[in-house]
Amino acid sequence: MHIPMRFDEYVQHDGLGLAALVAQGEVSSEELVRCAIARIEAVDKSIHAVIHRRFARAIDEAKRKDYAAGPFAGVPFLVKDLDGTLANEPYNAGTRALAGYIAPHDSELFARFKRAGMVIVGKTNTPELGLVAFTEPALHGPTRNPHNQSYTPGGSSGGSAAAVAAGIVPLAHAGDGGGSIRIPASHCGLFGLKPSRGRVPMGPDEGESWHGFVSRLVVSRSVRDSAAMLDMVHGMDEGAAYTAPAVSTPYLSCIERPPSKLRIAYSAKSLLGQKTHHDNRAALEDAMKLCADAGHDVREAHPSFDAAAVRVAYLTVVAACTANAIEELAKLTGRPAHPSLYEPVTWFLGQVGRTLSAAKLEAARTVIAKTTREIGAFFRDIDVFATPTCAHPPARIGELKPKAWELAGLAVLREAPVGAVLEKTLFALAEGNFEKTPNTMLFNMTGQPAMSVPLAMNSEGLPIGTQFVSRYGDEATLLQLAAQLEQARPWSNRLATL
Repeated sequence: MHIPMRFDEYVQHDGLGLAALVAQGEVSSEELVRCAIARIEAVDKSIHAVIHRRFARAIDEAKRKDYAAGPFAGVPFLVKDLDGTLANEPYNAGTRALAGYIAPHDSELFARFKRAGMVIVGKTNTPELGLVAFTEPALHGPTRNPHNQSYTPGGSSGGSAAAVAAGIVPLAHAGDGGGSIRIPASHCGLFGLKPSRGRVPMGPDEGESWHGFVSRLVVSRSVRDSAAMLDMVHGMDEGAAYTAPAVSTPYLSCIERPPSKLRIAYSAKSLLGQKTHHDNRAALEDAMKLCADAGHDVREAHPSFDAAAVRVAYLTVVAACTANAIEELAKLTGRPAHPSLYEPVTWFLGQVGRTLSAAKLEAARTVIAKTTREIGAFFRDIDVFATPTCAHPPARIGELKPKAWELAGLAVLREAPVGAVLEKTLFALAEGNFEKTPNTMLFNMTGQPAMSVPLAMNSEGLPIGTQFVSRYGDEATLLQLAAQLEQARPWSNRLATL
């Protein structure tokens, strides 16, 4: 008599491991899907990671073996409610402006997830339009960190990261326009790789997102799952304006061998903020010792660039793109754009974007291009640059939301939107927001691949990730290094206890 898989057996395996069990006939896809569903029903009332459930459809697809014969054939999966659409399913992007909207087709990335063999059981929570590094949208409410529910899992892929850390699925879709893969990976003790600009498809509804800042993949419990998924989804899609350099060797094959001796520079200094917490500094130093013990050449160095100008440039682009997104959603839904449909910060960003001149946007792009050249020069003598992924441990739920006086000020600006005042307010508010998570945005702007590796926990039991960055197009080096570190200090058994 066949005994259904128990949860304690399910969580011992990563995605590739579960797929191997299905292929060998030791377990069915339906059993795996039912394990994921049971886990959602057991823990999601505590962490609130899954905001749309497609349980009946997923069970039916698994029963009928209606999944592709890819490397993840039959494995349950979650997609973020942003950074792609799923045909005939709700798409809200964390905003009331899309309430009731049903996507007409799969985005190319989601189609490739399906071709990898994934069975999609639901969609995960995200902040409104993915604009902030915590996941507490007014539409769906806060997602909580499974390691300590008083803290944020980060954002904007906070729902996906919380679900993986809670053992619901072994990997889940994530997207990153300023750190939204790496920040929640760091906060939730997961591996998260942001691929190079142009590596992963954006179509058919986008040419690029946030002027090329955004890249998409997954958060995962194992390096090999991320490598295998990148093998499945990378490559130019129809109508793309550009693509990352061609890949000669599958990423999954690359991680079977250790990297050659790497020149690794590191810095604990905040890239776009002021201070680095001692927990995050200690995690970086510990990671550098691991790298040195593995035979790599490790030295301290900090890139030279104008951090103040970069902050302004980043926010200028995001504000302009937010204004455009609000107008595009109005066209999509037929509902006129109105403050009642958006959270105050989102509407404020849109206001700023609508008042920006074309000259200011072009000035921001010039700063980004100059900074990309400067960072490129920094990599002439190194292979990898390491920083704390975040400058501080995870914040408490509610800590990063606008204060009452800030909301009052935004309400005044909503009624009297003077361009110069809007911009000054934006940059003043941003200083505090950059302080917690200042180390990831730079590499969205340069387009380089970057990853968060979960090597440390602080005294409060909260994960602290270390960020590693390589040259544009060189995900292989990062994945090789990550696999080497994973072998030296395994982390897959550090699932949250719920």
